[in-house]
Amino acid sequence: MSVTTWMAVAVFVAVYVLIATEWVHRVAAALGGAVVMLLIGATDAEHAFFSEDAGIDWNVIFLLLGMMLIVAVLKRTGIFEYVAIWAARRARGRPYRLMVLLVVTTGFLSAWLDNVTTVLLIAPVTILVCRRLGLPVVPYLIAEVMACNIGGAATLIGDPPNIMIGSRANLSFNDFLLHMTPVVIVLMIVFILMSRVMFRKAFTHDPERAASVMELDPREAIKDVRLLVISGVVILAVMTCFVLHTWLHLEPSVVAISGGLLLLGVSRLDPGDVVKDVEWETLAFFTGLFVMVGAMVRIGVIGDLGEAAAEATGDNLLATAMTLVFGSVVPSAIIDNIPFVASVSPIVSEIVASAGGTEEAGMLWWAFALGADLGGNATIIASSANVVVIGIAERSGHHISFWQFSRYGLVVTAVTATVAAAYVWLRYFALA
Repeated sequence: MSVTTWMAVAVFVAVYVLIATEWVHRVAAALGGAVVMLLIGATDAEHAFFSEDAGIDWNVIFLLLGMMLIVAVLKRTGIFEYVAIWAARRARGRPYRLMVLLVVTTGFLSAWLDNVTTVLLIAPVTILVCRRLGLPVVPYLIAEVMACNIGGAATLIGDPPNIMIGSRANLSFNDFLLHMTPVVIVLMIVFILMSRVMFRKAFTHDPERAASVMELDPREAIKDVRLLVISGVVILAVMTCFVLHTWLHLEPSVVAISGGLLLLGVSRLDPGDVVKDVEWETLAFFTGLFVMVGAMVRIGVIGDLGEAAAEATGDNLLATAMTLVFGSVVPSAIIDNIPFVASVSPIVSEIVASAGGTEEAGMLWWAFALGADLGGNATIIASSANVVVIGIAERSGHHISFWQFSRYGLVVTAVTATVAAAYVWLRYFALA
């Protein structure tokens, strides 16, 4: 490797250590790392700002910004308080029952919406309902974002890596439903059972608070009916376009930012007041992270890792499938899985083609998708949804450290990846 490559790897590792140890705020660490990558020549302005594969993913940035604007307007209607009271009443104030309700809801929504959109809608509700019941917020947010990453693997549109894999492998929406949805349902059940043990200290029932919540009328939480109706129409239009974006030929980012600006314009609210609720720190963190990871893509480090994994297994398709499951989990836990999938999917395509495109070889795509998606639960920077939830929690006064998240995330990733590998193994022998 060249000197520049070694320097880039050193910078990336250093920034990762700073984020993990919290010696420096994660936003400062990511932006500082991006600046150093530019200065040492690991990337340049053209790649950092204009490259689809090795630079800032503006589609993600504007998707986030648009949905943050929608949520900022929506919160002023009182709908989050309404849903929080409804959820608390539905769970009858029982902490574990509440977590199951929120986890299942999050997992289901994330299969049909972008993961970031799902957590932007669910996280504020979670914070409110936990405060109502006197429950610790952090365990519920961590459980939700993990359910979001698992549920997003179920469909073609549930997670950006799935969209990329579907495009590369020419896989349809129904292909994902057939091959991915069954195992995701099993993974969700496993995760719900794990949550009962992992977060047991958070399940402290307060009968008095539960009783007081049961007496509340959710309808009284609505503050602005007109704005709620307008917001509902805009959100319905945005969600419909999300689902139909492949047929409408509109990027989700265009849909989201259009919906956000439209809702801001017709809401009659003060724009300056609304934009204060946008998670600008989260957007800045993503910007720095994209530049750093893009530099690693540009200098070939990520692609080399994928090729090494493919060469290690030779022509053994089952061994390659197992390598793709576990081998995709590790890099996806360290970097965002979007650039990783972009770099490695051509390698998987070549392996499948060289094997004659058989159904057994086709299992490699599902192994790859499961590993890339499930690795998103390992650390706070492993998926976009994680970063957004960390930002929302911090803004509401609840700090989630790197190790606090990873303590649960590494266990969940190890267990779910093992279950996914067992699924791939069984499906491979069923086809052989």
